[in-house]
Amino acid sequence: MSYAKPLTPEERLADAKKQLSLPRIVVICGSTRFMTEMAEADIQETKAGRIVVKPACDMKSPHELRPDPAEAEALKARLDALHRAKIRLADEVLVVGDYIGESTRAEIAYARSLGKPLRFTHPAVDSGD
Repeated sequence: MSYAKPLTPEERLADAKKQLSLPRIVVICGSTRFMTEMAEADIQETKAGRIVVKPACDMKSPHELRPDPAEAEALKARLDALHRAKIRLADEVLVVGDYIGESTRAEIAYARSLGKPLRFTHPAVDSGD
């Protein structure tokens, strides 16, 4: 007798999105120096009928809510974890910008490890790692 293999959490999520008839979910990744470009990509992706998630905080710019460097570092760690969750939620990843730094490179590697399709606004920066 053969039993059905239980679904993985990823398969359950994909099935739930399908049952809910959700549009594709795109997560925007890239250096926060490209926040303006990310906002434009958000508009274009939304116009194309996709749900968009992206970074909301630019940790490189000063802000009165994080004057203490230790608090800022702790916040960055929490935001990095939150962005990895956005990558897990998404159906695909859009990498914005003509520069790939260490954080974005790690996000790309994480997305690839999950089998997420990637698109690049500047395909030349994709090293394929």
